[in-house]
Amino acid sequence: MLLSKSKKTGNMLFKKFIPIILLLILCNPRAEAIKIGLQTNASEIKVASSVSALIYDSLQSKLLYEIRPMQIYSFKPKGNELVVVVDKKDIRLGTNQIVIKTKTPGFLCTKRAWYRGDFIITNWGGGSNTTLINDLPLEDYLKGVVPSEMPSRWNEEALKAQAIAARSYAVATKNAGKHASKGFDLVDTTADQAYGGASAEKSSTTKAVEDTKGIVLIQDKRVLPTYYHASSGGQTRVWGSDSSFLQSVPSFDAGTKKNGHGVGMSQHGANNMAEQGYNAYQILNYFYKDFKFAKLSDKWDI
Repeated sequence: MLLSKSKKTGNMLFKKFIPIILLLILCNPRAEAIKIGLQTNASEIKVASSVSALIYDSLQSKLLYEIRPMQIYSFKPKGNELVVVVDKKDIRLGTNQIVIKTKTPGFLCTKRAWYRGDFIITNWGGGSNTTLINDLPLEDYLKGVVPSEMPSRWNEEALKAQAIAARSYAVATKNAGKHASKGFDLVDTTADQAYGGASAEKSSTTKAVEDTKGIVLIQDKRVLPTYYHASSGGQTRVWGSDSSFLQSVPSFDAGTKKNGHGVGMSQHGANNMAEQGYNAYQILNYFYKDFKFAKLSDKWDI
């Protein structure tokens, strides 16, 4: 099923839709940042920095060590502490949780990718229990999500719809505490949202994030976990008990092989709609129901 380009659709929603953006005040601690689990259950974590960086004891804010730019450092658990390997020698850091911050604006590197923000490394008891977390502002995180989840060459309105959906999903998942016991909010894979860090950023997707700054979907003052998928093959579906904002509708991706769980917004469908002239807010209003658009408060530092 394809949308008609005609202005005579008979559906007022798609004629001259102007979103009403509400101000949503969130009172969560550390709401301005989001923590992404990059590695878990690791026996070794390798980190580099584009500029000089500082290692702090994150529990006491005590400076422990300075690392040089463009040099790989290996962090390993030792007993209940962490060590950093320098010139093949273990330097004990005297703590089980550190934070790495660049001294000047720059990027941190791990897993063959560059990242904005800080790194947190924790040792939860030796062995292969080390965790690496990327702690950064929400909007910077999204700049690495949108191009990882949707081709950057796609229509700008589809990219904007993706940015809003990704932002809502991230905030809702953080608020739900899905990974709270592990010390972070989301993982960097499609188990939550694909996230490639600064290395994944593209100008078109960064613009989509900036053009929709802070905008999320809410229902009863709750940010919605806006599920999305690559393609439904013709019809979206509904799952689970939290389905008040979900609906089964023609997905506008007929002819595209089904890829994903089929719930919420079809990314291929969103791009097809955008190519026919519909904007991001119209697209989201089509795939989700009974919600309002809202803008996050300044507590999110966006």
